[in-house]
Amino acid sequence: MTIDKETKPWYVLDRPMVLGEGPIYRESDHTLHYVDCLHQPPQLHILSLTPEGDAVHPSTDLAIASTENVNADKPGLRVLNLEDSVTVMFFRKNVPKSYICLYYQGLAFLDEETGKLDVIKEIIPTSERHIRRFNDGGVDAKGRMWAAEIDVYALATGPKNIDPKEHPELLGRLWCYDPKDSSLKLMETGLACGNGLAWSPDNKVMYLNDSASQKIYSYDFDLDTGAISNKKLFYDARGTSDEPDGMVVDTEGNLWIAMFGGTNISVINSKGERIRVIEMPARNMACTTWGGPGNHILYSVSAVDKLHRDPNDQGGHLFRTIVDAEGVAKNEYDG
Repeated sequence: MTIDKETKPWYVLDRPMVLGEGPIYRESDHTLHYVDCLHQPPQLHILSLTPEGDAVHPSTDLAIASTENVNADKPGLRVLNLEDSVTVMFFRKNVPKSYICLYYQGLAFLDEETGKLDVIKEIIPTSERHIRRFNDGGVDAKGRMWAAEIDVYALATGPKNIDPKEHPELLGRLWCYDPKDSSLKLMETGLACGNGLAWSPDNKVMYLNDSASQKIYSYDFDLDTGAISNKKLFYDARGTSDEPDGMVVDTEGNLWIAMFGGTNISVINSKGERIRVIEMPARNMACTTWGGPGNHILYSVSAVDKLHRDPNDQGGHLFRTIVDAEGVAKNEYDG
């Protein structure tokens, strides 16, 4: 197994993100888009990059990072306040300056210029905000949006600590929304923290993380119909500190996974074997995306480690790893 190491953030924010999520790269204008979903209010960040994939205005001095500072005045970084917590987003085909996103209760369009949400489908009613929330998602090669939920109680308690008499089943679900006919289908149940959807390069396998349960599942995937079947436990991280979070795939079919709580990004091959580890100076790595020339740059967002309060932890900033692999870009929503 190959072990690499990043020693510092690539881009230091004036105020570290509470929880960075949903990074996506746009090649047409060389920008990196991501959210700070737990900040009050939640925020959308758009960072200007060079054609080579570096920040137009580099920021590497950790001494500037402070909970008192704000990021809105940083050169090369646009910051928009949002109406509700947005945890993942994807560009829309043929609809400039607009994303499909997951907000706390469902699906919405998000305007890049104003930060306004236009709700498409409220799935979780307001009366259930205390038991469920949306988290991560993915867009498949047919442009359908997949949306995974969190069981709020299970995430807070930890699946191992749940009293089955108090909480007999995990409440997180997985949905698929097809813009062609506006249909919404329930695809999976029983999740603690649905996360990190991705597909194999040939679109025959779908991967789904349950972060809090420390498991990655694989499914046979029918691209034409969107059907999933033959669920398997693909990778088991129990017994470690790794919680499989956001992930992307390379052209060889390897998964590049941010391990929340694990201080690393792990590369898992199509056989379910960990073949590479990138050790990070942040405990809570949250999500990854490809970008830059030829998709050879892995951008990662992270979170402040509120639990351990390690003064050496550099979470809440952005990381960049140049690799020899070729990434598969995230799909765009076809609606």
